[in-house]
Amino acid sequence: MATSASMTAAFNLIGGDLAVSIGAPKLSFPCPSSFPHTIESAHKKGAGSTKNVRDSHEQRLGVKIYDDQAAKPGAIIVRQRGTEFNPGKNVGLGKDHTIFSLIINGLVKFEKISVYTQVKPEKTNSHRVGMREYFRLQRERNKA
Repeated sequence: MATSASMTAAFNLIGGDLAVSIGAPKLSFPCPSSFPHTIESAHKKGAGSTKNVRDSHEQRLGVKIYDDQAAKPGAIIVRQRGTEFNPGKNVGLGKDHTIFSLIINGLVKFEKISVYTQVKPEKTNSHRVGMREYFRLQRERNKA
């Protein structure tokens, strides 16, 4: 067995060669010189905060059904903040100050102080009224 004095190993990494000397002639092994020079860690960003990225929906306020237009029961007439328009006859006021039509079909009327719906009398000789009555009777017959 060889003694520790006769077995000395020297490693030379500067020139890209790995030189091993064991008391006899030097042996040289070529090594690639592309050893990493930096230690990289995980590519994860920190938990930073972002501000001013919130976005809210539009309010969509305003008059939905104008003067002398027909309104069905429950139709929204005006969406508003506060009572810019006050409710009149045959209209209701929601808790967010929305003015809506009540139980009747009618025409919307705007006055200086209020909004109301006026009952629109249906013409008895109208073709539309006749057809509506005809289809209503047809539905009743089909149900029976």
